[in-house]
Amino acid sequence: MQCAVIGSPIAHSLSPAMHRAAYAELGLDWSYEAVEVAEGELASFVGALGDDVRGLSVTAPLKREAAAVGNQRSEEVETLGVANTLIVEDGVLAAYNTDVPGAASAIAELGIKPPRTARILGGGATATSMTLTLARLGVETLEFVVRDTSRAAEAVAVARSRGVEVVVRLLDEPLMTRVDLLVSTVPSEVVGSRSHELVDSSRAVFDVVYDPWPTALGHAAAESDVPLLSGIDLLAHQAVLQVELMTGSGVSPQLLREAALAQLSAR
Repeated sequence: MQCAVIGSPIAHSLSPAMHRAAYAELGLDWSYEAVEVAEGELASFVGALGDDVRGLSVTAPLKREAAAVGNQRSEEVETLGVANTLIVEDGVLAAYNTDVPGAASAIAELGIKPPRTARILGGGATATSMTLTLARLGVETLEFVVRDTSRAAEAVAVARSRGVEVVVRLLDEPLMTRVDLLVSTVPSEVVGSRSHELVDSSRAVFDVVYDPWPTALGHAAAESDVPLLSGIDLLAHQAVLQVELMTGSGVSPQLLREAALAQLSAR
């Protein structure tokens, strides 16, 4: 059986290392490759798939196209219009988003209480997925910190549709409150010299960036002994769900985390 991760660029992906580690653990003689698929080409790509293809992990810039080509869509995909997983079964192409439940699993693994207040740096697609995750966990107040307030419109709409109180601030504005969880979806250099200020105003930090690691926020959280999650944690947990969708079997997120870190350190 064949599976793959698709996107462009794709050579940097850690998905092959994680999924191959899962197949080895499960004793499956499956293949998993990284395949370059450019924006606008997903529909023709999936139309030419052979009968031996079981599933695809989908990364940028194809996640919206993946949602569109799915004959069936999970609740997360219907809500966000973004899919990171395509499963082929009996001629039907089903679209899933494992980032949302994967992020929730990563937060649970950290052992912190579900946040009631949170701050998200950034307002793009990842921020929108994290918004849905936090809303499901019961967040009551969510603050978006962005360089351009218009960029957060989609994430704000998702939050408000779930009854979450929303505040939107510009990146250079002072922080007004301490929150249960800080989520960063922006590059480390965007945070810059404010990393300690941001960490000190948070009870836990989830920085979805993982390359290069540690980020400025990662450094600050370690120095302040604040509970910390990285993008590798998110990658591992969402990949666990992908493996289960593709193979029907579960693996440990630690197994996939270690495979991703080993691949990252080898670069």
